[in-house]
Amino acid sequence: MNFPTEKAHQPTFAGGRTWGWWLLIALMLISAVPAAAQTNPVTLTISPSNSVTSLGAGLVPFKLNLGVEAAQQPQDVDVAIKVLFGITLLSLAPSIVLLMTCFTRIVIVLSFVRSALSLQGTPANQIIIGLSLFITYFIMQPVWSKIDETALQPYMTKQISSTQAMDEAAKPIRNFMLKQARPKDVELFVAIAKLPPTSPDQLPLKVVIPGFIISELRTAFQMGFLLFVPFILIDLVVATVLMSMGMMMMPPATISMPLKILLFVLVDGWELVVRSLVLSFGG
Repeated sequence: MNFPTEKAHQPTFAGGRTWGWWLLIALMLISAVPAAAQTNPVTLTISPSNSVTSLGAGLVPFKLNLGVEAAQQPQDVDVAIKVLFGITLLSLAPSIVLLMTCFTRIVIVLSFVRSALSLQGTPANQIIIGLSLFITYFIMQPVWSKIDETALQPYMTKQISSTQAMDEAAKPIRNFMLKQARPKDVELFVAIAKLPPTSPDQLPLKVVIPGFIISELRTAFQMGFLLFVPFILIDLVVATVLMSMGMMMMPPATISMPLKILLFVLVDGWELVVRSLVLSFGG
């Protein structure tokens, strides 16, 4: 259906667009939606000059498709559910992967360092997370190489199936988590799941992952406590000196924070913290 392109003498809004054309487009959209819900989606084609040129088959580059199509077969519904599940899994994948690596311990310890120095926004969260990601990649490199060698490359060359590739990829991750997790924490979830006696290499990931996570949290808090000890001593010394001098109204943090930063820089604190983190994983 073609409409004339010349502009009639009608009241216009700012920008020179006639309200008549917009009213006509709105009426077409309202009439198109009910029909689209029952049959096929309606294609509303809009030209670059903001005037409607055709309804149905599009002849210009800009198209606006409005409508709802009902599922014709049960397979269509099944595919839609699979797509929704895949999108949900992709949104959760980064968190799942980070919890299965050394990222948890590293980011918590670095956050403890910032708190021990009495610095609320320095370094920024982006810097701490970025540094944690790069250290995680450095520590997990042997695991990634093993997964690529035993699972990814054989699967890409079609030597093994996707199920076998998943099983092979889980083995290096499972070995890494079991090496870092405390047996007590893993046994806790084995008992909760009521699993029979199983060898460590046959344990399902559903019990290995939570055991690994709480072990990492415990280790990270232990390292954080050790980081706090020297800085707490500085706070106590500064508070005692100020009290002995009668300077009761001066906050101790005013003096202790520069001293903490000076001590941390003199002992090369970041190098010591990163070295301790890497060596704590047996690297």
